[in-house]
Amino acid sequence: MSLQQLYVVLLAGTGVLLVSIVATRLAARVGLPALLLFLLVGVALGEDGIGLEFDDAQLAQNLGTAALAVILVEGGLTTDWADIRRLLAPAGILATVGVGISTVVTAAGAYLLLGMSWQLSLLLGAIVSSTDAAAVFSILRVLPLPKRVAGLLEAESGFNDAPTVILVLLFSSTPLDVAPAQIASSLAYQLVVGAVIGLGLGRLGAMALPRVALPASGLYPLATVGLGIAAFAAAGVAQASGFLAAYLTSVTLANSGLSHRAATRSFAEGLGWLAQIGLFVLLGLLVTPSELGGEILPALGVGLVLLLLARPLSVVISLAGFRLPWREHAFLSWAGLRGAVPIVLATFPIVSGVPGSDRLLDLVFVLVMIFTLIQGPSLRPLAHRLRLIPREATREVQIEAAPLEIIDAELLTLTVPEDSRLHHSNPTGLRLPDPSAITLIIRGGHAFVPQPSTWIESGDELLIVTTSARRESTERRLRAVSRSGTLADWFGDTGVPG
Repeated sequence: MSLQQLYVVLLAGTGVLLVSIVATRLAARVGLPALLLFLLVGVALGEDGIGLEFDDAQLAQNLGTAALAVILVEGGLTTDWADIRRLLAPAGILATVGVGISTVVTAAGAYLLLGMSWQLSLLLGAIVSSTDAAAVFSILRVLPLPKRVAGLLEAESGFNDAPTVILVLLFSSTPLDVAPAQIASSLAYQLVVGAVIGLGLGRLGAMALPRVALPASGLYPLATVGLGIAAFAAAGVAQASGFLAAYLTSVTLANSGLSHRAATRSFAEGLGWLAQIGLFVLLGLLVTPSELGGEILPALGVGLVLLLLARPLSVVISLAGFRLPWREHAFLSWAGLRGAVPIVLATFPIVSGVPGSDRLLDLVFVLVMIFTLIQGPSLRPLAHRLRLIPREATREVQIEAAPLEIIDAELLTLTVPEDSRLHHSNPTGLRLPDPSAITLIIRGGHAFVPQPSTWIESGDELLIVTTSARRESTERRLRAVSRSGTLADWFGDTGVPG
């Protein structure tokens, strides 16, 4: 590739990225998962759109698997352990027993309705039985659902990729040999070893990172995400579940009191969005829309079996011993969202050379598109109707984007050095440019709001809210006071960096 070609590729890639980012805003307004618009961007770039040809199932599988690992790491790093701690048992059963029930019921429906072979039917049942972490995280985290319901769905979506991948790989063997003992032993090994690697690496990272003095704060988010990907790869090398290992490592790290947690979460969310955009655009490129028309009715039939029979049965049977109200059962049954995971999994039998598996990709793509359009926008009205959230409830506020964005504000942090003349000064006496203000002081690990009688001390960390227009003058004033005291302007110190 020449340098000029590199420029063209970078321009095209960033163009697709920016269009996809704008699409997330549109998706949020209409209540749809952004993944649908990302998929449509990929379709628009494909053979029936601009004309880009892409049919490399092996490359799509490799890149898709890597992207799913990043998405699960991001999901783990943004998961609150307190929300899922008591839900591990029901989520684990739903992610294993529930997946098995859903696979069998959906496979039977595909066999009877479409006349597919049992191998293709079982593959289809396994492929679409996994709820999608990206879809669940992007939609449910903006709904004010009860913590038990939201936590159960999040934990299930983080756990069920592992058993689903195992089933798809087993059913992709040719000739098909369904041995229950082999399936059970393979599941047990991959899940147990994946969990041990994930939890072990997570605990190791939680102990090591706070003790390592890295030269830049931006390296901590890189190290944290890197540990999650390392767990994924290590489990893969051990022939265990990399998805489970990556998720558990990330959950462990996120809830271990790591430094720079806010920066790490923001970094992981950015990577997660990048992985989603790249993954869905790639999968959109992989299909040819002109060949999908014949799969609409079959996809509707299989999707209805999955939505109205397989998923409800898996929820009711899996959670029978946990005494959940029927309202929660109903919502959990409807909220089994599908997304990129089934489409990526549909490439596995193609790569393995299973006869007739090319059709599965088109069928799964159409099913995901149709039922995401049906389920996504209906979740909030359904939650209201089931009285899981009150009608007057507002969506959860995203702190980083909502209140500060309104006034074009920024949050600054400053640690008071030992020799600074900010020591023993009063926050109100600093005379910061209006409307800048010290909103919080962190001292000795404890945070408090400054009062008129508060005095700043060396070692304090100050959180200052200011506007973009006043940021530079605020920084100059803080530098001037730090060097010359509150009368810095009398001594001609304007705070210009020295």
